[in-house]
Amino acid sequence: MSDFVPVAERIVDAILASEPVTAFYAGDHTHDDRLPDHSAGAVAERTAMLVDAGNALAQLDVDELDPADQVDHAILTTMVERRLLELTEIREHEWNPLLHNPGPLLHGLMARRFAPVAERLESLAGRLAAVPDAVATARAVLHDCPRVHVETAAGQFAGAAGLIRDELPALLAEEPALAGRITPLAARAADELDGFAAHLRGLDADGRSPRLGRRQWEARLWHTLDTELSAAEVLRRAEDNLERVGERIRATAAELTGGPATDETVRRALAQLAEERPDNDTIVDFARVTMAETTDFVRSHGIVTVPDDECVIEAMPEFARGISVAYCDPPGPMETADVPTFYCIAPAPADWSPERVESLYREYNHHMVRNLTVHEAMPGHFVQLAHARRYRGNTRVRALGWSDPFVEGWAVHAEESLADHGFGGLPVRMQQLKMQLRMTMNAVLDQLVHCEDLSEADAMRMMTGRAFQEEGEAAGKWRRLLLTSTQLSTYFVGYTEVSAIAAARPPSVTVGAWHDAMLSHGSPAPRHLRTLLERVSKSTRVAARRG
Repeated sequence: MSDFVPVAERIVDAILASEPVTAFYAGDHTHDDRLPDHSAGAVAERTAMLVDAGNALAQLDVDELDPADQVDHAILTTMVERRLLELTEIREHEWNPLLHNPGPLLHGLMARRFAPVAERLESLAGRLAAVPDAVATARAVLHDCPRVHVETAAGQFAGAAGLIRDELPALLAEEPALAGRITPLAARAADELDGFAAHLRGLDADGRSPRLGRRQWEARLWHTLDTELSAAEVLRRAEDNLERVGERIRATAAELTGGPATDETVRRALAQLAEERPDNDTIVDFARVTMAETTDFVRSHGIVTVPDDECVIEAMPEFARGISVAYCDPPGPMETADVPTFYCIAPAPADWSPERVESLYREYNHHMVRNLTVHEAMPGHFVQLAHARRYRGNTRVRALGWSDPFVEGWAVHAEESLADHGFGGLPVRMQQLKMQLRMTMNAVLDQLVHCEDLSEADAMRMMTGRAFQEEGEAAGKWRRLLLTSTQLSTYFVGYTEVSAIAAARPPSVTVGAWHDAMLSHGSPAPRHLRTLLERVSKSTRVAARRG
């Protein structure tokens, strides 16, 4: 065993112990009774731990490690450096109340049946008991918060209180002996969360700008992407891709409608497709229909091995709404219990006008939902992350260090792959190209909003014009651009890098076998995946020569 393995395992243990969110989503349940501690003392302790971890990794001779451990060393080093940047430079825990929302950790214990109810309720009791201190810490450390983060967090904290009141009683009914101890903890936690939501709604000041500024945004981008590309190169490539995809969608629209290859034909084609759409009452059931469709298609065309894991499709919990329309919530790579992946979709909020609701479902029409299911589930996130959970290395580094560009890049590549194989015909091809425009525009806007002070009006014109988005979708994306930074660049950069790897498939290897190989190494950054796959290509060439 190399010196790297014990060092890496100690660092992984330290990260799991100091980050309950990371531990829970990784599938490690050692710390399920705790909430994150964002107090000044805890942040200082984590910072010191990460500095020590970085020093320990720097002292190792990387050249002596085997290729897999060299990759894990690079991944772990990037993880440590990213965390130090966040804690010491970005310091988002001091201005983003969304980071203090305990809702996801409470929901996870209630919704995921990874252990007997009594065991999960014992952990939940610990977390509920910790809510008052967590709220007090949030009040103490948060200052100068952006208005958009405050408004979104107020809704999510109220949603977390509702989660406790609405869902916990059914769980306690399965273990009534624990109700006497947990019910008072739950009542106080819900009241504290409601109180903090009210506190947020009562803040008068606009607070700081949600825009990071170029220095911090580029620093975060470098760690988020883990690529050799500069911010300027990302922007240049995205602008070029908008031109290429614009030509393709105009040609596809002309083929679909019989009209000329113009923007007006694209809008006419999209308006035609938008007439076939779900509504709040049917969106989740229709997503289930599309899951069956995509699964049959992937299997029959041999695109990738379909795992036998369970995927549950349901409405997005209220505490999680306000940032994206859908997400995939898988079991962690370290999870040992047989629990499902959740593919969640958010219906339109109850306070939206009928016009805005119609706009949402014109965007997420039947054909777009088919493409969305490809991205979030089959063969996108659900399939890729199920494959990733089967990876076993010398350390647990890849269980924690997944790459957003690889995860999102694979999902966008999956969209293109199914469209190329004919899934859904021209209607889905149109929506997939529209999604290509959207995710490419995301990378452009991500940079212009946070670094160039792009106005809302100009961003809306770019989204509804060049990217053909509905007004409601564009308005939601503007909000997401302010609530997040660099994450919206992962789709485009990841797609370009993952697609390049897919295109490097050796001629003697089938598409399905190459996709399986791409998914067999966990979720490393594309640059690391290229290194790991070189051995597959070399062995294939050797076998071909011998044959």
